Amino acid sequence: MEKNLLISLRFCGSRYHGFQVQENALSVCEVFQDAVQAILGSRGEVKGCSRTDAGVHAEQYCLSMKVDSQIACDKMIQALNHHLPDDISVTDCREVPIDFHARYDCLGKEYIYRILNSRVKDPFSPHLRYRIGYNLDAEFLNTQASDFIGRHDFAAFCSSKSKVQDTVRTIEIASVCRIGDEVRFTVRGDGFLYNMVRIMAGTLINIADGHIKAGSIPEIIASRDRNMAGRTMPAEGLYLSRIFYGENIWKNR
Repeated sequence: MEKNLLISLRFCGSRYHGFQVQENALSVCEVFQDAVQAILGSRGEVKGCSRTDAGVHAEQYCLSMKVDSQIACDKMIQALNHHLPDDISVTDCREVPIDFHARYDCLGKEYIYRILNSRVKDPFSPHLRYRIGYNLDAEFLNTQASDFIGRHDFAAFCSSKSKVQDTVRTIEIASVCRIGDEVRFTVRGDGFLYNMVRIMAGTLINIADGHIKAGSIPEIIASRDRNMAGRTMPAEGLYLSRIFYGENIWKNR
């Protein structure tokens, strides 16, 4: 009997061209489907919670997949991890209603942009954090980031390549903190536009370096003009941190 599984992954995106399958490049989804085929004999149709750019990482990425298998969820986790490379790990698997969809049933997402704030490079994590050599005032940037909070039209923080018509999103959390030599920008909302988090992070960095005036984020939002916002930060510092669904999904074990 067919059943629908909700599977959570963690992955280092450094050697992948995003999650979604690409014609001429290696993707997380392709490698995941290779593991599924090794276990079940077929690749199955995967419904990912989000698209991710090349080089972006995930502390939690969710997908749904219908399978005709009697393998228990805990055994499925073990089997998948046996066939997956070390930079992809399955952390959770549970059965969900047959009509559940990892993307369309998602209520919100949280991203973290990680910056190594050090004059000295770290040879052990060149693709895991973006390095900035001059000192960043995390408390100051935290006050600036608070202007992102609320329901706004974020057209100014969307890549010009995007064809999305509705650019209104609600941001619940936007904060900056320092943990040792790392500065983290955390943002949580009901949805995000193409490159939105990387542009938000870049705007904060351009405020820090003086290229954008402090306190101008509300003005930039109101302008709906991509040219008013800051740079698009590189992919290696971006992590999809958490995916939010209804409590009944997480309790369904």
